[in-house]
Parts: sequence; structure tokens; C-alpha cells
Amino acid sequence: MLRPSLPRQLACLLAFLLLWGGFSPAQAEVSNARSLLRGRVLDQNRAAIPGAKVVAEATAISGGASTVTDQNGEFSLTLESGEYLVRVTVDGFADASQTIRLNQGSNPFLEVILQVAGANSSVTVEELGGYQVDAIGSATKTLTPLRDIPQSITVVTNEQIKDQMFMSISDVVRYMPGITAHQGENNRDEVVIRGNRSSADFFLNGVRDDVQYYRDLYNLDRVETMKGPNAMIFGRGGGGGVINRVTKEAYFAPLREISFQGGSFSNKRVSADFEQPINEKFAFRANGVYENSGSFRKFVDLKRYGINPTITIVPGSQTRITFGYEYFHDGRTADRGITSFLGRPADVPIDTFYGNPDDSHVRADVNLLSATLDQQVGKLKIHNRTLFGDYDRSYQNYVPGTVNSTKTLTTLTAYNNATQRRNLFNQTDVVYAASTGRIQHTLVGGLELGQQRTRNLRNTGFFNNTATSVQVPYDNPTISIPVTFRPNATDANNRLRLNLAATYLQDQIEISRHVQVIAGVRYDYFDLKYHNNRNGDDLRRIDNLVSPRLGVVLKPVTEVSLYGNYSVSYLPSAGDQFASLTSITQQLKPEKFTNFEFGIKWDLRRFLSLTSAVYRLNRTNTRSTDPNNPANIIQTGSQRSNGVEVGVNGSITRDWSMAGGYAYQDAFITSATTAAVAGRQVAQVPHHTLSLWNKYQIRPRLGVGLGLVYRSDMFAAVDNTVVLPAYTRVDTAVFYSFNEHWRLQANFENLFNRTYYVNADSNTNISPGSPRAARVGLTARF
Repeated sequence: MLRPSLPRQLACLLAFLLLWGGFSPAQAEVSNARSLLRGRVLDQNRAAIPGAKVVAEATAISGGASTVTDQNGEFSLTLESGEYLVRVTVDGFADASQTIRLNQGSNPFLEVILQVAGANSSVTVEELGGYQVDAIGSATKTLTPLRDIPQSITVVTNEQIKDQMFMSISDVVRYMPGITAHQGENNRDEVVIRGNRSSADFFLNGVRDDVQYYRDLYNLDRVETMKGPNAMIFGRGGGGGVINRVTKEAYFAPLREISFQGGSFSNKRVSADFEQPINEKFAFRANGVYENSGSFRKFVDLKRYGINPTITIVPGSQTRITFGYEYFHDGRTADRGITSFLGRPADVPIDTFYGNPDDSHVRADVNLLSATLDQQVGKLKIHNRTLFGDYDRSYQNYVPGTVNSTKTLTTLTAYNNATQRRNLFNQTDVVYAASTGRIQHTLVGGLELGQQRTRNLRNTGFFNNTATSVQVPYDNPTISIPVTFRPNATDANNRLRLNLAATYLQDQIEISRHVQVIAGVRYDYFDLKYHNNRNGDDLRRIDNLVSPRLGVVLKPVTEVSLYGNYSVSYLPSAGDQFASLTSITQQLKPEKFTNFEFGIKWDLRRFLSLTSAVYRLNRTNTRSTDPNNPANIIQTGSQRSNGVEVGVNGSITRDWSMAGGYAYQDAFITSATTAAVAGRQVAQVPHHTLSLWNKYQIRPRLGVGLGLVYRSDMFAAVDNTVVLPAYTRVDTAVFYSFNEHWRLQANFENLFNRTYYVNADSNTNISPGSPRAARVGLTARF
């Protein structure tokens, strides 16, 4: 059966949008015959309550609608004229209800003040709701229940981060099905999502944060992963998925929290979270962290610190403004892991260091300045966000290479790299709720403008100022040989400027309470200018990218959603870091990612959700060597990922919370690329992963945790010659609350002290996993 071409698919999609999203004068009359109920849900201190469920039930006729409040505590419902019982429920507060009458064309504004639930209830809420998020706004640009978003999404909350003492992105993704942490040369965050590797698909509150560095979790409310191509919302890249960090903001709720942490391998860390309302219109919040820790790896340590103040201004019920600034520094020893021999990790002690630790370092200094405006203008909701990022990062490292046949010598090379980048992005979204007859529409129109300026510089290490490699003893590769770093013939020395502009349109369509559709399309203008400082070359590549998305949700009952999803994303020829451009790559079309996904989401009970998805993700237009001229590059390469994911989040009982899931992945080369022939398995993609974290509250003040992580074997590189063996790791924890102000916890990782290898960057850069480790944390709230 022939598959429709992209133009035909786009034509069908646009026709669909026009069919459901178009408005004739007659339809406008129908729309005006309905009423828009808007409101805001607040606590007793008039702080916004996000995620509250609002249900409007008609008292005289059948019908009604439901929604959840956004981060400002606001909601809107389009309803027929009549009398309704409006009920508001949210974890930790007493339910509220009110009867209202809507007249034709009226647009009332309802303000709901919720009372805090009783003491016993509040304790239960902390344990029950901590691992589950009911709705997010980043996947659709509107706050939408997770079960009504037609794609696989995993959310790790701040409560889970605290319970497991996560400190990095790699810690977080360990409990996300379908994602593995890549080594990233041990100088940056890097992930493999559904078989596609990226160091750039990271976002901060929905805005691109793509520089290669290690991110901390000290100021986060949660970490969201949207899997599959996400270009319609997030723009270019994101072929396998994206990771979005959502930061804490000032919500007019007084808070004082300090956490102290210490443990194995000289782990020392302190973090703080302070919030103070100034008055009813101004609130201030500041998060900070300082860490100075060692490692189970010899000579490896790190020091990082950050501060993130935010100010929230609410000049009126229709306006909310937030300003934020973050300074973050991360410095550590550059460590590329160990080498391999005869297809397995080298049989050296797992703490073996290759190279000169005194001459190996990684540094990142990050300045982020943000401003957000939320404005309600009649039926329009406007969201504008600006993010300016100034990044300065560098690393200098020694790289283990191959081992000789007698297993006596290992090759060692060295280089350094520096990147400076300034990002400026502005996003404006306009949301409009309307209807065509009985069909409800939530229309989103948006515009994104951005500029990125980058400088790259690389130098090669010359041992004794002469040779670019050296042989070191297999069992003692730590050296102090003098090394001079200077430019080699192919080392990068360039600057780039990227200008981008995008516009997008999306319609969330509720045909009935049983059928929903999400349809959208995005256009990106991508203009990259490249200057080579070494030879003076000036190159330019312009891409015009059109990224559609279509999803259908069937709801046989309110708690269950069956969905199907089709989405497309593109990666320009300069790569996800656009570090270079040549006369050859300048001519290449963007790589294309096409995702087909089907799944089910089921809220088994109020605080427990189960999700499953099956998908096929095709990557095409990848680079391959021209068989008729090896000096040329052609775009006939391709890759395919097939997979199944199952996730669980929430509470089994009042005392038992759970988070984790299982993933089966089969990612392979379908047509030869420059890296591998057809049939090869994609590197760093295990066939099976299983992770499950359990927390059980034995007594009101005493709880325990148990975690299981399993990963089947996987290849270190796409040539499929070196295998990282399968492993199972068990983690435990104990929690004790002295009272509402003091909490003590102890976490134990790799309880049975198994030797395992967690990831790699190549066949000879393999990272061992940590042996048994313990950390103790004390949190004070006042």
C-alpha cells in the first residue's frame, strides 16, 4: 500500500483544521449564545492553587464540563445557558461547591477560596499526591490533564526528587521508561530518548536551554519528558523527545526550608528555599544550592553552586508578571571513564583514572534572566515569556583509547574545548476558547523569535609537545607527562549566528465528552550563518521547516483515554549543537523524524495513573557515504525505533506510593549511514529497562523506600563490538519526621554492591556505576 507524501498529509491536516477551526458568521452566533465561565482558585492567603479540578454540572439538563486550574489558579469553561453546580477539588484542601446561573452571552468571573483540610488530611495528602501530576501546560501550551494528551509523558515531581535524593538529570531519567542517560563525555547532560541521542533537547519552562552543561535540580518543581517528535510545540530537534524543567516560582505562600546532605565519597551539599509574600500584589522567592563532593572515582571531585531569585507581581485579577534570574556554576574533574578489551569493559578497578587528573577539568558558568506575562483580555488568554541565557563553558580531558593485543598498554589522547553562547528567545501564545455548535475548541496561536550566538574553540594535546598520543600502562594509566594544548589541523575555531522565527496554530477539539482531537502545525524559519576563523570561510544555510501534529483521544469513560498520535520533527544539517558547517553539510537537507504512537492512559484511582504506549519512530535523511564517490555525502541513511512503554505513578494505598515503568526498545539502522551498515543496533539503547521506586509509610512519622533498576545489555557504540553487560541495582531509604518542621532521611544506593557499567561515549570511554553508597539528609521547615 502506498503511503501519502508529506504535501498530501499537510493538505489533509490543513483541511481538517479549517473544517473544525473555521468560523462562519452563523457559527459565531452559536458561539455568542454560550457563556464563558472564568474564575480563579485561591487558598486562605490568596495564593493561587494550580491543578485544582473544576467541574460544572448542569442541574436541570444533562451536560456540563470540567477542567483544571493553571499555574495562576485560573480556569475557564464554555457552557450553555442554565444553572450549574460548580465543584472544586484539590489535594490538601476541603472541597468547595457553589450554584451559579449563566445567562445567554454572560461571562461571569468566579473566585473560589479553599480552606485547608484538617491535620490528618494534610498528612495524607503529602504522601498520596507527591508522585503524581494531574495536568501540565508544556505539552499543548494549555493546561491539559495528562490523560487527555495523546503522547507518552513522564513527570518526576519535586517530592520524588527529594525522596530519592536525585542530584542530576541522569538520576531523574533512570525512572523514566524509554530513556537512558548517555555519558556525554562526562562533561554535560546527554540522553538517548527512543533511540535518538541529544545534548540539546533541554528546555526551561518551555523555552530552549540547549548548551552542553550539567544542570542541577535545586530550584525545580518537576521534570517533564514529552516523548516522540515535539517540533509543533518546541521547534527543531526533539526527534526522540524533550526534557522540560519547570522551576519554582513565588506563589504567595510563606516558606522557609533548608536541607543538609552528606554521605559516601565526601558528599556534602546544602540547599535552601525561601518564599515571602510582600503584600497581596508582590511575592518573593529564592532558591540556592552549594555542593562540594568527591566521587568513587580516584581524583574526581566537583564543586557547584547556584542562586535563583524570582519575583511575582499580580497587579490585578487578570494579570500576572514573573521575573527570574539564575546564576549557576559547575566545576568538576573531567573523567572519561575506562577503556575496553575484547568486547567488554576493561578488567581494571572501577576507580581507575586515565590521564592527568590535575590537568583535567570541566567548568560551566550560566546566567539566565527570564520574564513572564500572563494576561486575560476578555476571552483571550495571552502568555508571553522571554529568556536570555549567557553560557560560558569549557573542558579539558584525557581520552582512553584502544588496548594492545597483549593487554599491557593503552593509548591516551587529550584535547580541550571551549564554547560561549548567548541565547535570546521570546514566545507569545494566545489562547481562545470557543465553540462551533456543541463542539468545543481551544485554539492556540503562537509566535517565537530567537537568536543564538556561539563561539567554539578546540585545541589538541601534544604529549611532551610533540606527539598527539601516548602509550600508558594498562593497569596504571594515571600520568603526569607534560602536555601542550594548541590548534591541530582540523580543530574548530569558529563563530555562528542563528536567527529563527516560528509561528504555530493548534486546535484542541472536544467533539463530545468521548472524543477529543488535537491538531496543529508549526512553521520554522532557521537561518544559520557560520564563519571559520581559521580560513575565513563564510557559509550560510537557511531551512524552512513545517512540522504537523495530529492526535485523537477516545474516552469510553472519564478515567480512561485511548489515543493515537502522528508527529514530525526536523534536525538541521548543522546538528543539535550547530558546532560546524562545511561546504558539504551546507547542502544537506534536515534530518526528519516521523512518529506513530498508540496508547492508553488510565487513572486507576484518584491518586494513581497507569500509562502504556506502542510506537514506531523513523529517522530519515541521515548521512551516508556515496558508494560511487567516497568523498561525497548523500542522504540515504535511515534508522528505526520500535518500542513499548508502560508507566505507573501515584499511590496504591494511602501509605504506599510508587513511580517507575518498563520499556522495550528495538532501535536499529535500516539503511547504511556514515557510522554503520544496515542492521546494526543503535548504541546505548537496551532492549529492556525496568525501574520501580516504592515508598511505604509504616507509621505517620516513619517511612521506608525501595527501588529497583534493571537494564539489559547494550552496545557501547554503533559498530556493535563492545557490550555493556546487563545489571540490576537495588536502592533503599528510611524517612523519619520528628515533627512538621524536621525530617531526617537516609538513602542507600546499590545496596548489594554490584559492579556494573552505566553508560559510555564510545567503545573506549565507559563509565562504571557507583559501588554501595549512603547519603543522609536533614530538612528543616519553619
